[in-house]
Amino acid sequence: MNIPNNMSAADAVKLIQSGDRILIQGGSATPQALIKAMVARAPELRGVNVVHLHTEGECGYVAPELKDSFYTSAFFIGGNIRKMIGITADYIPVFLSDIPSLFREGYMNLDVVLINVSPPDKHGFCSLGVSVDIVISGIERGKTIIAQINPKMPRTFGDAIVHISRFSACVEVDEDLYEMKFVAPSEEEKAIGKNVAGIIDDGATLQMGIGGIPNAVLTYLTNHKNLGVHTEMFSEGIVNLVEKGIVNGAHKKVNPNKIVSGFAMGTRRLYDFMDDNPEIEMLDIAYVNDTAVIRQNPKVTAINSAIEIDITGQVCADSIGTRMLSGVGGQMDFMRGAALSEGGKPIIAINSRTLKGVSKIVPTLRVGAGVVTTRAHARYVVTEYGVAEFFGKTLKQRAMALRDIAHPDYREELDKAIFERFGSSVMI
Repeated sequence: MNIPNNMSAADAVKLIQSGDRILIQGGSATPQALIKAMVARAPELRGVNVVHLHTEGECGYVAPELKDSFYTSAFFIGGNIRKMIGITADYIPVFLSDIPSLFREGYMNLDVVLINVSPPDKHGFCSLGVSVDIVISGIERGKTIIAQINPKMPRTFGDAIVHISRFSACVEVDEDLYEMKFVAPSEEEKAIGKNVAGIIDDGATLQMGIGGIPNAVLTYLTNHKNLGVHTEMFSEGIVNLVEKGIVNGAHKKVNPNKIVSGFAMGTRRLYDFMDDNPEIEMLDIAYVNDTAVIRQNPKVTAINSAIEIDITGQVCADSIGTRMLSGVGGQMDFMRGAALSEGGKPIIAINSRTLKGVSKIVPTLRVGAGVVTTRAHARYVVTEYGVAEFFGKTLKQRAMALRDIAHPDYREELDKAIFERFGSSVMI
């Protein structure tokens, strides 16, 4: 069909004015053509507030020399802006499930939304493809929507469908989506994956992210049955389990027989798998990450990571001391949702130490470290050395369980910290 309001990227971004707040679709859907055109207008713009989850690829709007033109408020810090936090960018602490409320309830008005969508079908409907998450709420409330019309974007369903008449400007591009290559798990990650898989039940509903540990977990699920997926994001490892019939959603109570997600990141293989696939529902993150929804599925198993954990079970997942690295994200949404699910298991899975050999299980968190998952919410911690279970355990019992799965080089140090903090008289 003919594309209405069709124009060049340079003309489309003329709709952006000084003082506007701009929401940019993120992850693998980051609309690079529109971002580059917007940045090229920097000499004409002042005080434009850019907001987004993590984006991928170029992000010239955070360049120090453009600080008078753009400033960024990130809901989650991606690697491409991390060094600019405190310079031209800042972080907004917020649960992923709450971000749509910022737009819908008027806490954060949006002047312009930049998105990357599939071409329209014969009825004029485009798809947000690999990223629905917070973007659909932005499209609902944004005054001006500027869309890249991109044949490389897979056509997905659920809340992803938006009619082209909603767009103020359309820019036809042929732009590759960002691809996150599969990285083979390390030996330690394989051991963690095996330990995590060992406590996942048949019929469980999974939430997990990307990286070596989730990839390793997925490789050890080949003998499981009737798994479901309800997750804020998913990656390529899910595809193998779907093709083998292991992930089928047969036992899910909410969106049964469907893979439910807010966004996805992987390679072209994943995006082709998603294209025109009715088994996949890409939904509003306010729904996907709603604890009241998550808990309705059986045996929800949430697998998340951390930067460090203290001996009482406090989980820091967003910073190294005062230096912000990522964000709160959806960890607490799913940790609590899994805990409330019948037979659910909220899991923190980590290497016992960093690549530099520093223990991730520590007597106390670093000064300024953020507690993303509280000691009351943490239930399982898994390292390459085993599983520590916390539910119903005292502080000292937790500390000793964590010591037992810490790297052997640090267990004596942790023993000393346990004695100094709890003494030897507390019953265990």
